[in-house]
Amino acid sequence: MERWVGRVALVTGASAGIGEAITRSLVRHGMIVVACARGVDKIQAMKSELEAESASGKLHPIQCDLTQKDQIAAMFKEIKKEYKVVHVCINNAGISFGAHLVRGKPEDWQTTLDINVMALCICTQNSIKLMLDNKVNDGQIIHLNSMSGHRIVGDGFYCGTKYMVTALTEGLRNELRAMKTNIRVCGISPGVVETEFAPRKARQDPAECTFYQKNPSLKAEDVANQVIHILQQPAHVQIHDILLRPTEQVK
Repeated sequence: MERWVGRVALVTGASAGIGEAITRSLVRHGMIVVACARGVDKIQAMKSELEAESASGKLHPIQCDLTQKDQIAAMFKEIKKEYKVVHVCINNAGISFGAHLVRGKPEDWQTTLDINVMALCICTQNSIKLMLDNKVNDGQIIHLNSMSGHRIVGDGFYCGTKYMVTALTEGLRNELRAMKTNIRVCGISPGVVETEFAPRKARQDPAECTFYQKNPSLKAEDVANQVIHILQQPAHVQIHDILLRPTEQVK
């Protein structure tokens, strides 16, 4: 990870769960992490803790609602002003309302599409522009996909957005190769991970959610470790997608 020390990573959905674990890991490895979320109180609380642990790592919290294109634009304006560039873009933010295709609410579909697909594409596009403008030829894009981007289980609309992420990952790889740049893209597709995702999907108080007690699950740190694995690869190695799930998980 030495070559990434002092370089800039953007992590979306960084206030909890997988995003928080990734943020903590990258700061500890000496990166400057721009961490965004709708609410940044938890990220602000992490800042002094993490910067005390790392001689070179820094944390820059930014409030950003990824369903709002103007807020995404403002975030990248701030990044450009402060750092000029993004070297690593990690599109972690994702959401599911468990919205059915027959009885689901179109507004839930729209929010899911806006966060899982549109924000991912907009953040990717803006990050690559900053990379190219600053002649970064070894940047890395990482999409937090899902096993639901490879098989249909449960929420059909959510699976549809994650199948789009699978297609977008390959589509971006093709475009980057045609541009003759060494910027790489990779997807990480976890199965069940113990985060706030299940209670949020069920609209439950996390203290009342028993989903993870009944289902084998990964830890957020297991996914963060895959981010480090991707970033450690030499320039000639393109990891395209990592599928990981609890050993006991069936589907």
